[in-house]
Amino acid sequence: MSAAFETSTQSLTASTGEARDFFALLKPRVMSLVVVTALTGMATAPGFVHPVIGLAALMAIAVGAGASGCLNMWYDADIDALMSRTARRPIPSGRILPSEALAFGLTLSVGSVLVLGLVANALSAALLAFTIFFYAVVYSMWLKRWTPQNIVIGGAAGAFPPMIGEAVVTGNLGWHSLVLFSIIFLWTPPHFWALALVKSADYARAGIPMMPNVAGPAATRRQIVLYSLVMAPVAVLPALMGFGGMLYLAVSVTTGLVMIALSLRVWLRSEGPAAIKACWSLFGFSIIYLFLLFAVLLVENGLNLMWPLPRLIG
Repeated sequence: MSAAFETSTQSLTASTGEARDFFALLKPRVMSLVVVTALTGMATAPGFVHPVIGLAALMAIAVGAGASGCLNMWYDADIDALMSRTARRPIPSGRILPSEALAFGLTLSVGSVLVLGLVANALSAALLAFTIFFYAVVYSMWLKRWTPQNIVIGGAAGAFPPMIGEAVVTGNLGWHSLVLFSIIFLWTPPHFWALALVKSADYARAGIPMMPNVAGPAATRRQIVLYSLVMAPVAVLPALMGFGGMLYLAVSVTTGLVMIALSLRVWLRSEGPAAIKACWSLFGFSIIYLFLLFAVLLVENGLNLMWPLPRLIG
C-alpha cells in the first residue's frame, strides 16, 4: 500500500514547500505535452471553436492533466522515495505533506472537469474525468504495481488528450483524434521501456514490475523494435487521411525511420556503456519525435499552411 495512506511521521501540520513545489506536483513537462496534443486534436478537428472558449478549454485540460500527475505523486510517494530519479520529488523529500498533495490534486481534478463542462460540452468533460481516473486509479493504484504491461495499458491515459480536444470542437469523436490517440499509444512503450532498461535497478528496488525486470532486457528490446515498426507507419496516416500535408508526410517518414533505427540499435547493443547510450538516445529522440509530429500538424492545420498530397486517383 502506498505511503500516502500511512500516517505521516512528520510533526509539521503544514508543508514547508514553496509554490514551485506545488507546481512540480503537476508534472509540468508532461502537462506541456498534454497541451500540445490536446491543441492538435482541436486544430485537426472538423469544425470551429471560438478562440476564447478554446483557450479556456485548453487551460482546463492542462489543469486536469496536472491534477492527475499530482494524484499519481501522492499515491507513489513510497516508491518514489526508493528511486534515484524521483527521490527529490516534493512528497518523498518532505517538502509537501501527502494530505496536502491529495487535497490539491482532488480540488484541481473537480475544478478542471467542471470548468471544461461549462465552457465546452459534457463529452469533453466526461473524457477529461475519465482520463484523470484512468491515470490516478487504474494506472497508478493498480496497473503500475501489478503487471509489466503497466506502460502499455496505462499509456492510454496519455493518449486521450487529442480526443478531448476534438470533443471540445465538435462535441463528438472521429477518426482524426482516434489516429492521434493511436500514435501516442504506440509511442509510449518504446519511449518508457528505453528508460526502464537504464533504470531497471531502481524499479527492482521499488518493486515495480517493469518489462525489463519481469520479461528480461532481451525481450524488452524486441518489444521496443516491434512497437516502433508498428508505430512508424501509423504515424503517417494523418497525411494519407488528409489532415496532414506534404510537410507532415516528410517529417513523419523521416523521423519514423530514425525511431526504427534507434530501436534497432537498442536491440543490437545489449551490453556495456554502448547499450546505455543507445537507450538514452532512443529515449531522448522519442520526445523530439512526438513533439515534431504534433507541432507540424498544428502548423499545417492551425495556421492553414498545409500543402496537401496530390490525388493519386481521379
